[in-house]
Amino acid sequence: MASKELRINNRIQAREIRLIDDQGNQRGIIPTMEALDLAKESGTDLVEVSPNANPPVCKLLDYGKYKFEQEKRLKESRKKIKTIKLKEIRMQPKIENHDLQFKTKHIREFLGQGFKVKVTIRFRGRELAHTELGKDKLDKVLELLEDSYNIESPPKMEGRFMSMFLSPKSKK
Repeated sequence: MASKELRINNRIQAREIRLIDDQGNQRGIIPTMEALDLAKESGTDLVEVSPNANPPVCKLLDYGKYKFEQEKRLKESRKKIKTIKLKEIRMQPKIENHDLQFKTKHIREFLGQGFKVKVTIRFRGRELAHTELGKDKLDKVLELLEDSYNIESPPKMEGRFMSMFLSPKSKK
């Protein structure tokens, strides 16, 4: 509803409308011109809130205040949506032990900050013939992390990459 503008006052095209007054009481089906006169008398706007109904439903209300309330509700609902943060760590199957420990330290930090982590091993050339080496490195990463993670998806091959997804252990 926020993306498209509602029709107000003279922009309402229907001849008859179902009117709801500013207290929320149903006034019944009345001609649009009569509803516009009522809106002017009460100092409010005639707002078409349900244009697809037959006849369209209109309310007498302060349009500026109504629009503000709608935006406020939309903002509140956006706050409740949690975005998934993903970090990626890449390595090769021939990574040295110290480098593996260093990368694992970064993975532990990312998990500690609440990020999900994608651990990827990139295979080049003949390394593709030995994907078990990549699997061993991913298992070594899991071993070094101890139990500070949940495995979202186990190691699997995707083209020239083997990857797995880790998420932080829930804090209960």
